Amino acid sequence: MSNWPFRQGVHDLGNGLYGYVQPDGTWGWSNAGLVTSQGQTLLVDTLMSVPLTRAMLDDFAKVPGGDHVDTVVNTHANPDHFFGNGLVADAKIISTEQTREEMSEFDPKALANLSSNWQNMGEAGEFLFETMGRTFDFSGVDELTLPNSTFVQQLTLQVGDKSVELHDLGPAHTMSDTIAWVPEDSTVFTGDLLFNEGHPILWAGPMTRWIAACEFIEALQPEIVVPGHGPICDVSAVRNMRLYFEHLTNEARGRFDAGLDWRQAARDIPMKEYSHWTDPERVVANVYSLYKQWDPQMEAAPPPVLFAEMNRYRKEHDYQHGGCGHAH
Repeated sequence: MSNWPFRQGVHDLGNGLYGYVQPDGTWGWSNAGLVTSQGQTLLVDTLMSVPLTRAMLDDFAKVPGGDHVDTVVNTHANPDHFFGNGLVADAKIISTEQTREEMSEFDPKALANLSSNWQNMGEAGEFLFETMGRTFDFSGVDELTLPNSTFVQQLTLQVGDKSVELHDLGPAHTMSDTIAWVPEDSTVFTGDLLFNEGHPILWAGPMTRWIAACEFIEALQPEIVVPGHGPICDVSAVRNMRLYFEHLTNEARGRFDAGLDWRQAARDIPMKEYSHWTDPERVVANVYSLYKQWDPQMEAAPPPVLFAEMNRYRKEHDYQHGGCGHAH
């Protein structure tokens, strides 16, 4: 079976490895991981909020050796993978230099103020409130806890008698995207280089880099893949996402050459094969990214514009939060 049961909480991957999964995997509902060996631990990512991260750490404390965190790896600079860092501030927190830099530009108060301020932010505010502001408790993240150790490109860590290889495969989803590969257990924690059965979103790109990242992960031939969002799976999910990007690239290129603008193209591309994937509005941001790559002179659409456009897409398709009627 390619997907493990999509169940909230700790999943025992075997041999001291654990995944932490948060259905339904949509905006902000991210996954994390724990590697334990000989009394040492490595946590892969914290979560969107302090309460969610605290609940995760409490759950991990119930597994053998999981009652403390020695080292943390933040895979990339999205808040749902590092906003809980304050709870593990005593640990060695590692990321790439680029990720740390990108994190430092976040204003945690902007998210905390969403619930009171979203109406002043137009359609982008409505979208952010519906997807995240309504759902998450951002209290307790007054200041960011940034990584206190950085690396460039590749780093191998020892956790007890296990080697954990960190590889930066970005820019793709963000400016820097790290995977944590545990060769002896044939397990990879991908961060957001894999959204399993959810539309990915390209903030940095280009898309060719993300396709190359998928190929890198596929070449490892992992038996267990813990994605950044969605159920734990095998490597076929990585291949599926690569095929999604290839489909989008081919379809968008024809429409680009025919003179359709990116907003029209995103609505015109057939996505039936992916109709069960969550967060379908992200196709808008992904097509924009391709167009911008092909025509660097095209007018830029910063995140607020993309959020507003995704908001319109959702309304047109009458999607509820969580995609096309996807079960929560």
